[in-house]
Amino acid sequence: MPSSAREATHAGSWYSASETQLRQQLSTNLSKVTPIPELNYHHPVVDAKAIIAPHAGYSYSGPTAAWAYASIPVDKIKRVFLLGPSHHAYIPGVALSGFKSYETPVGDITLDLKTIDELKATGIFSTMKSSVDEDEHSLEMHLPYIRHMFRDKPDLTLVPILVGHPTADTLDELSKVLAKYWEDDETFFIISSDFCHWGTRFSCTPYYPNAPPPPYPVPPVPHETPPASFSPPDLIRKFTPSQSNRDTPIWKSIQYMDHEGMDLLRHPAEEGAVRRWEAYLWKTKNTICGRNPITALLYLIQHIYLDKPDSQKPEFTFVRYEQSSKCLDGGDSSVSYVSGVLRVPK
Repeated sequence: MPSSAREATHAGSWYSASETQLRQQLSTNLSKVTPIPELNYHHPVVDAKAIIAPHAGYSYSGPTAAWAYASIPVDKIKRVFLLGPSHHAYIPGVALSGFKSYETPVGDITLDLKTIDELKATGIFSTMKSSVDEDEHSLEMHLPYIRHMFRDKPDLTLVPILVGHPTADTLDELSKVLAKYWEDDETFFIISSDFCHWGTRFSCTPYYPNAPPPPYPVPPVPHETPPASFSPPDLIRKFTPSQSNRDTPIWKSIQYMDHEGMDLLRHPAEEGAVRRWEAYLWKTKNTICGRNPITALLYLIQHIYLDKPDSQKPEFTFVRYEQSSKCLDGGDSSVSYVSGVLRVPK
C-alpha cells in the first residue's frame, strides 16, 4: 500500500515554509508575466499542452518559472503529469512515487493512484524509495506552483514520474503507454529542467569564442542583427583564459549554446528531432539536467504526431530565458533557466 504523504522536504530552504509568504511570492512572480505580442503569447495559452520550467530555489528560478505556469489553461485541466530528472539516485529507467499525496506549504496535492496503478501494470516503471522521492528537488520545486495555480481545484490529481536513464527501447514503450493520457484534453504535462550549469564545480566549461547573437532570442534577450553570413561557431570544450575573446564574455557564449538547444526543440514533431537534440547534447555536453525528461517528451510527440500533417503538429514557444549570474571568467559559475510552452493546434 502507498505511504500517506511525501513531506515538503525543501520548504524552509529552497522556498518559504510559510503559506502566506509563499503565496505572496508566487502571486508576485505571476503578476509580472505580461503578453509578448511578437510571440503571440497571451496567458493563459488556450492550446498549451505542456511546459518546460526550471526547478532551482525560488529566489533564482521562481520568476522564470512563472512565465511557464501562467500559460497553463487551468480551467480545463484535471490531471497533471510531472516529469523530472533524478539528481541523487541512479535510476536505469523511469520510476513512480509510492506516496498517496505530496505536501506543500500552500496545500497538499493528491496523487492519481488509479493512473499510477495502470502505469505500474505495464512493467516499465519501478517505484521510488521514499527517501529518493523526498530527496529529489526536481519534482518538489514544481509542487507549490501547481497547487497555487490550481488553488480553486482541490480535486486536481498528480502523476509524478522520475526519469533516470531509460534506453531508446524504454522510451519507445513509454511513449506508447503515455499516448492515451496525452490525448486526454483534461491532462497536462510539465517537464522539469534547468538548462546550462556552467563552471568547474559542474565540470562544464564549454565556450564559443565567436558566439553570434541568437537567431531567435528568447525574452528578455534583446534582438541583435545577426552577421550577414552565418555558420555555427567553433566550440571549445574546456574554457581556458588564453582562448577567451574579450568580445564574447562567457555568459554570452552560454546564452548562445542554450538558445541552440531551445531552437532544436521548437519543432519537436519534425522527423529527426530526437536525433538532432541528442547530437546537440553530445557535441556541447550542455549540462541540461532535465535532458532525459525532455527527450522522453520528444519521443512521445514523435510517436503521436510524426506522421500527421504539419497543420496538426505541436510547436514550442520559449517565453523566458535567464541566467543566475553572468560569468566573466573561468572561476565563475551560473545556471540557466528556461520557460517554454508547447502548443498543440486545435
